[in-house]
Amino acid sequence: MKKFRKIIFVLLSIAAVFLVFMFWYQNEYAMDQAQEYEVNTPGENSRLLVATQGSEFKNTITTAIVDYYKTEAVYIKVIDVSALVGVNPTNYDALLVIHTWENWKPPSSVKSFMDRTTDYRDKMVVLTTSGEGSYKMEGIDAFTGESILEEIPNHVGEIIKKLNPLLKL
Repeated sequence: MKKFRKIIFVLLSIAAVFLVFMFWYQNEYAMDQAQEYEVNTPGENSRLLVATQGSEFKNTITTAIVDYYKTEAVYIKVIDVSALVGVNPTNYDALLVIHTWENWKPPSSVKSFMDRTTDYRDKMVVLTTSGEGSYKMEGIDAFTGESILEEIPNHVGEIIKKLNPLLKL
């Protein structure tokens, strides 16, 4: 009976350590909610949706993209990826989705959006970040990388190169 108690104690201890680790990991690496806002008027010639998550890296990329297009005739709407559930891709000329790979998969809102909008992938630009920098959803043509601040100018340049033809610029 004593041996059985020791085994149970060890298993419960391992489970407790694992739960503490998962709680710490989620708090340390979870993405913040992105602030929703609009730039220019909806009646502009081109319409760009930016769906992102909140982090220093993603916020800096979003700001750079918005700054680049705000002087053009482009209506820009920025939302959190969790709001993708209500997005109709036909309302936009281009969609930029910036998300991180969490717990070895994309956020469920991003995955379900991509699954329901397969006919509109030609107007999407996707940037996926992960710890390793190479994870992306199967069948999605996405830029990938780690959230390295020094790499932001490269990512912004690649994104703009893909967005310009979609926005007819």
